[in-house]
Amino acid sequence: MKIALISEHASPLAVAGGVDSGGQNIYVANVARQLLEMGHEVDVFTRCDPALLPLISDMDGVRVIHVPAGPPKQLPKEQLLPFMDEFATFLIEFFQRERDPHQVMHANFFMSGLAALKVKKALGVPLVTTFHALGRVRRIHQGADDGFPDERFAIEDELVARSDIVVAECPQDEADLIEHYRADPSRIQIVPCGFDADEFRPIERAAAREALGWHQDEFTVLQLGRLVQRKGIDNVVRGVGILRQVFRASARLYVVGGNSDAPNELATPEIARLRGIAGECGVAEQTAFVGRRGRAQLRYFYSAADVFVTTPWYEPFGITPVEAMACGTPVIGADVGGIRYSVADGVTGFLVPPRDPVALAARLDQLRREPALARRMGEAGLARAQAEFTWQGVGAGLAQIYARAARLVPERAGVEQVGMPKRAAAGASFG
Repeated sequence: MKIALISEHASPLAVAGGVDSGGQNIYVANVARQLLEMGHEVDVFTRCDPALLPLISDMDGVRVIHVPAGPPKQLPKEQLLPFMDEFATFLIEFFQRERDPHQVMHANFFMSGLAALKVKKALGVPLVTTFHALGRVRRIHQGADDGFPDERFAIEDELVARSDIVVAECPQDEADLIEHYRADPSRIQIVPCGFDADEFRPIERAAAREALGWHQDEFTVLQLGRLVQRKGIDNVVRGVGILRQVFRASARLYVVGGNSDAPNELATPEIARLRGIAGECGVAEQTAFVGRRGRAQLRYFYSAADVFVTTPWYEPFGITPVEAMACGTPVIGADVGGIRYSVADGVTGFLVPPRDPVALAARLDQLRREPALARRMGEAGLARAQAEFTWQGVGAGLAQIYARAARLVPERAGVEQVGMPKRAAAGASFG
């Protein structure tokens, strides 16, 4: 098949870890690679932000098309909605010039979906949509801090109604689509995110710590990902503080991520806020901000840590817990969204309420006191990741969905029930 992956703000070529560069970038890059390995032809359409980018870049055989839409500079994704008409016009003209037509579009995020709907109307190309985050759910948790306009809700309503298939990333995502958007359950398919076994695998802890220059005998907590407030990193800092104050135990916290390779409060203002909280909690000296790191380095961090912690307010899926499990590290995660799906509570780690540093500290202390338990959880996490969350399985599941969407008659798509099982297709495996 010839497949168009549309990802307006999240380029597969971007370095993950910045404010608007995270799980979606990783998702699109890995899905594209898996589809290519399966023999499909793949184009990724993303907005041209730096002015000097070529129109088309090659990503190991995947074409990445930099769409001229809005000023050719980096902008927060919350400011991109006015440029989606321009984005859609480019897509339509590009599709029309292609000798071989695209057989299906996969829109990632609601703005990509808005542009894709215009393509579908003009050219009849079937549309699969993954939201990655839902506006109404985001508004519940972020309130006035949500920078997107209310018109996002109507756009998402239309996408849910008119997409041929909607991909949910976990059962909570599916439930939110049904509850908040009145989605037809028969047209929702659950396909999770994944990890690359060549990229993430266990390294012996002592060797990983030596490579990073970490102390061998410290109980070490890792937080890794985008440094934005909703990720709840302040909760992790406070949890480490309570571990010291209440449980009389010390831990070293490493925070990996940001908009620059060296930790920079100007480039990443969240670092300044978190440093202030660490000082208030008496753990400033135990909290190290590492900065952004390349994908090839991340398995050293996951493998070196005694425990990986992620406690966002909400999380549509969350790739980092799966990556940590793939490196054999136990995970303490917030009992929300996709983390509730990927982390098996009491087996591969623990689930704790978001914004509850006391509960987090108690679980940290338990893993500190019971290294054998932590080791068993790490082993169970590795097995679960390998069985349930590989990119190979994700790509296979999506390919089956694309094939089904491409067989739909465009005029009937979104009206009739597709009649598919809850997974991508009978016999589909995500391992």
